[in-house]
Amino acid sequence: MNLTSKAQEIYTRIDKEGTKLGDIRKIAKEIKKDHALAMELWITDKFFAMQLAILIMDKKLLSQELIDELCKDISEHKASERDHLADWLMANQLNKDKETIKLIESWQQSSSAIQRRIFWYRQARLRWTGKTPPNNSNDLLIVIERELANEQPTVQWAMNFAAAQIGIHEPEYRSRCIKLGEKHGLYKDEPVSKGCTPSYLPECIRIEVEKMEKKR
Repeated sequence: MNLTSKAQEIYTRIDKEGTKLGDIRKIAKEIKKDHALAMELWITDKFFAMQLAILIMDKKLLSQELIDELCKDISEHKASERDHLADWLMANQLNKDKETIKLIESWQQSSSAIQRRIFWYRQARLRWTGKTPPNNSNDLLIVIERELANEQPTVQWAMNFAAAQIGIHEPEYRSRCIKLGEKHGLYKDEPVSKGCTPSYLPECIRIEVEKMEKKR
């Protein structure tokens, strides 16, 4: 792995035990935007370096071809890193530019599981970020009801999350989303850490709706 001196210096700072997301964000704030450096850090294939690379990429240079390559690299990581990198890429880059948003909107049936995850995760975010939900919830639920059971786990989570956010924020679809969760039982027996919301749709929706009602 041959890095320029600048890339090597940055890589050395983050390639150590105890590196935290706060450290990554601090370094990214110092660098601001440097697409060439981002690509150097990306090819190290190291989790922290790839996180930093995402933060300092130039979103205007993220073509479908380059995104395909990034998603292929992400897909080769272990599940926890893979899902974090995919969501990190969407939240910090792809969701911040009109052109890349157009690309995301075309990924519902992408051959890339990472791109399908990003499509569904964005649909969920459109609802829980406080904005008026798009008017495509019925169409989304039709697809989720048809395809959830046979999707790859990384995409299943995002589809389930989208259904949860629809059920939470759009009362007219709430019972439908709860029934969807009861039918598939996805995440029903998953352990839930203290203070966290379960992913099992009936419980997730119930808990989050109760929180919303208490704030009123």
